[in-house]
Amino acid sequence: MEIWRRWRKRLCTVLISFCLIAGQLLPVGAQELNLYAKSAVLMDARSKRVLYEKNGSEVLPMASTTKIMTCILALEYGHLEDQVSFSEYAVSMPKVHLGAAKGNSYTMEDLLYSLMLESHNDTAVAIAEHIAGGMDQDDAEQTAQRSKEESRSLVSKFAEMMNQKARDIGCEHTMFLTPNGLDAVLYAEDGSEQNVHSTTAEDLAKILSYCILDSPMSAEFLRITQTESVQISSLDQSQTHSLQNHNAFLKMMDGALSGKTGFTAKAGYCYVGALRQGDRVLVVALLACGWPNNKGYKWKDTRMLMEYGLEQFQWRTFSEVSSTEEQHFVLEVQDGQSATLDQPATLKATVQSGEGDEDGVLLRESETIQVSEEWNENLQAPIKQGDVVGMRSYMLDGVVLRSELILADETVDEISVGWCLAQVLKRFCA
Repeated sequence: MEIWRRWRKRLCTVLISFCLIAGQLLPVGAQELNLYAKSAVLMDARSKRVLYEKNGSEVLPMASTTKIMTCILALEYGHLEDQVSFSEYAVSMPKVHLGAAKGNSYTMEDLLYSLMLESHNDTAVAIAEHIAGGMDQDDAEQTAQRSKEESRSLVSKFAEMMNQKARDIGCEHTMFLTPNGLDAVLYAEDGSEQNVHSTTAEDLAKILSYCILDSPMSAEFLRITQTESVQISSLDQSQTHSLQNHNAFLKMMDGALSGKTGFTAKAGYCYVGALRQGDRVLVVALLACGWPNNKGYKWKDTRMLMEYGLEQFQWRTFSEVSSTEEQHFVLEVQDGQSATLDQPATLKATVQSGEGDEDGVLLRESETIQVSEEWNENLQAPIKQGDVVGMRSYMLDGVVLRSELILADETVDEISVGWCLAQVLKRFCA
C-alpha cells in the first residue's frame, strides 16, 4: 500500500508538470476564459479585429444594448436642441420608463440622458418617432393626437434606419425591430417567425466601436454616456426627473469609456462596454450573461475580457511595419517610350502615404503582420503620373487589415512614329 501511495504521488507530480508545460506550449489565442456569457467578444475597436470570442457569431436577442444604435442615430439625424414630444404609443411602453405624459415635450439632449443613463423604454420610442418623422420641432398637440398605428409606422421606419446603419457598419447578422430592445418577433403571413430582434456579440461590438470612434457624433455620444447623474425637466416644467448612470463599469477600471446594459426575460443580462488605455481601445460585448439572480456576472466577464486584452495585446501601427519595407519601385512598362531604342521603358512608383499612417492593429507578441505587393499585370503605356500601378496589403492570418495604393511618380508615353523617327535620327547624328 505504501509503495502504491509513493508511485501515485510521483504519477500525479508528472501529470501536473506535463499539464503545466503543455499549457505553456499552447498558443496564447487558445487560452480558454471561464466566462458566464453564452456569447462574448473582445474586439480591437480601431481595427474591428476580434481578439477573443465565445460563440461570437451566434444570433441572440440583445435587450437594451439596442439603445446605443438609437442614441447614435438620434445624434446623427437630429439636434440636441430639438423639441421631442411623447405620443400615446410612446407612453404605453412598459417599465423601465421615464413616465412622461402624453403630449409632454423635452429637448433631445435631455431624452438622450434618459435613454442611456436610465434606459427608459418610452423615451426610445419618442426619439424614434421624432427622427423618423424628420422634424426639428414636434408639435406636442399633434403628437398627442397621433394614432398608435401612425406611431408604429414611424417606429418601423426608424427600425429600417437602424438596420441600414448596421449594414453600413458591417453588421451582417443584426435585425432591429424596436428602438428600445424589448423582445420582438416579426411573423410571416403563414405564422412562422420571419425576423427576431437580435444581433451577435461581434456585431454589437462593431456598433459600439462605431459609436465611440467612427461616428461624426462620437464625442457627443461619449459625453452623454459618461455622465454620472443629471436632472432633466419637461419644457413646460410640469415634470422633473433625476437620472443616474447604471453603467457600473465606468468606475470599475481605469480608462473605462462607455457602455450599455440590457435585460429582458428572453435575452438575459447583456452588456457592451469600451475601454481606452494608451493606444489600445477595447470593446467587450456579452449576450445571455446570466438571468436573475446573477446580475453581477456581466461585470465579472467584462473585467476578465478587458484584463485579458490588456495583458495579451500591444498596439502596432502600420507605419511601423512599413518602415522596414521598400517604399519606392522601378517597374517595366510595355510599349512605352524609353531613353533609347535598346532599353525597356520603366517608371518610378511610390507607396501612397500620409493620411491614416497612425492606423494599426493590436497584436500578440507572437504575431506579425505580413506585407505583400500586387502589381497591375503587364503595365501598358501610356501611364500618367498618379495612376494606380499596384497595391500593398497588410495581412494577419490571411485577413487583409489595410491596403495602400502604389502610384506612378512619372508619366510614360506610348511609343509613337514620331518618337521612333527621333530615336533613329539621334543614332545617325551621334
